[in-house]
Amino acid sequence: MKKVTFKDVPKIARTESLFTDTVYAQSILEHEDSDNFNFAIVNFPESARTKFHIHSGDQILIITEGEGMVCNEEIELNVKKGDMVLINAGENHWHGAKENTTMSHITITVSGSTTEVTED
Repeated sequence: MKKVTFKDVPKIARTESLFTDTVYAQSILEHEDSDNFNFAIVNFPESARTKFHIHSGDQILIITEGEGMVCNEEIELNVKKGDMVLINAGENHWHGAKENTTMSHITITVSGSTTEVTED
């Protein structure tokens, strides 16, 4: 059993090639904590988003603050606090904040899932 208080988990700037700008992530559960899934909170500044990418396992996004978009090659979803989106393994997609607002989401992925960026 493990208890985590979000405010006690540091926000770490992430700038890797998956993102269009710097985002801030709080890793809550990672592979050393669970054999089954990863769990993190990602905070997107205005207009920041991921690039198109694919996960090898399913991903769940739970929007916790602000407004944003979750898009695949065919569908553009407007999302806001309280919305949840299931992204199936192998689905090419991106997600992030809208132009004039920030967005935060919880991301839950299958442990061992890999991410491949498909957009430069």
